[in-house]
Amino acid sequence: MSLIKSISGIRGTIGGSVDDNLTPLDVVKFTSAYGTWLQNSKNKRNLKVVIGRDARLSGSMVSSLVSATLQGLGIDVIDLGLSTTPTVEVMVPELKADGGIILTASHNPKEWNALKLLNDKGEFISGENGAELLKIAHEESFDYASVDELGSYETNDTAIALHIEKILDLPMVNQEAIKEKKFKVVLDAVNSTGGISMVPLLEQLGCEVVQLYCEPTGHFPHNPEPLKEHLTDICNLVKEQKADLGLVVDPDVDRLAIVDENGEMFGEEYTLVAVADYLLKHKNGVAISNLSSSRALRDIANRHNSFYQASAVGEVNVVTLMKEKNAVIGGEGNGGIIYPELHYGRDSLVGTALFLTHLVETGMSVSELRASYPAYFMGKKKMQLTPEIDVDAVLSKVEQAFQGEEISTVDGVKIDFADSWVHLRKSNTEPIIRIYTEAFSQDQADALADEMIQKIKALL
Repeated sequence: MSLIKSISGIRGTIGGSVDDNLTPLDVVKFTSAYGTWLQNSKNKRNLKVVIGRDARLSGSMVSSLVSATLQGLGIDVIDLGLSTTPTVEVMVPELKADGGIILTASHNPKEWNALKLLNDKGEFISGENGAELLKIAHEESFDYASVDELGSYETNDTAIALHIEKILDLPMVNQEAIKEKKFKVVLDAVNSTGGISMVPLLEQLGCEVVQLYCEPTGHFPHNPEPLKEHLTDICNLVKEQKADLGLVVDPDVDRLAIVDENGEMFGEEYTLVAVADYLLKHKNGVAISNLSSSRALRDIANRHNSFYQASAVGEVNVVTLMKEKNAVIGGEGNGGIIYPELHYGRDSLVGTALFLTHLVETGMSVSELRASYPAYFMGKKKMQLTPEIDVDAVLSKVEQAFQGEEISTVDGVKIDFADSWVHLRKSNTEPIIRIYTEAFSQDQADALADEMIQKIKALL
């Protein structure tokens, strides 16, 4: 079964059986549910929805199904075509639309696609809204429009240019200083829409761009998740080209990974750390990430007499806490930068512009900048349990066993020790406890995870 329904959207593999994979019938059903939910929440039928897609092979087909279904509900469609997740998010309020759908499976391989669902602010719908939508989908209580009330369809090919313009107009982006530096940048866009968005941004910032996999063909040349083990080509090319840095984005351009001038990974966790360092140096405030992100962000906030808080895992949870605390910066440790001065969504383009401004201001190389931050290492493991075990009860026992430590139960159980932490979360789909750790070395992080697994076994 490869159809996953969550507050992040509807995600699955293309082809196969209905309700088990993301088939045309599933696309129509969940688009119908989204459109119906929008109409119910707005208490009107004639709405406007923005859609856009990454370059994956199924994108055109899925986009056609989504557009036609929305029109069939009487909803007007503005199609951005090949675009990015943050661009669609920016354009929903810009075009005064009632919602948006991004057709992307983000970092998943080419056989996957998804419907990421936005509200009228261009932000992911809440868990409560998602539950309402899934109920509508289950009941299939759809009321399609008559022939005289069908929605209209139009395209818009100016969205990426407008998105870039908004970034360059931000006071904290120093376009002229970056231009003077004339950075040489290698870009890996995994043959998706980073090629049509990041390249023009970098060129307008005066960078010499060495393009690697920048044609939006949808044929991903490597696993599209921007992790070290998938990025040998760009690491080698940065050294060969004697570039100042390398930049890597995932297919929908909401995750940003950086490679230093020596072809070494900057670390996805540290994309957010570096951008926060720059912003908090100029404006004290609050920085937000989720509970499974690096402690380095807290350290940087403290360095600038600012504050750090952690949300439950999930972009919508990060955004909710950012709004509550009026945060200066937020995001996730997977290279997701959320800069509220532009919009509340992970955005590799604004992250790039802010990072390059920071690099210019410090006068450091990328490797020197990385060396200026606390060095942490993360471990990720999971523990399989039998179906009859009550995972919540197990986590409660863990909490009791470590009650003398600093503990958060916002999302599972996170235990903060003096020089490390461990975060335990249950899977929503199977009897598994996911174990995330961080320490001053990889060996320490892995040992902490193994120690926690033994502790849980002893509590069963």
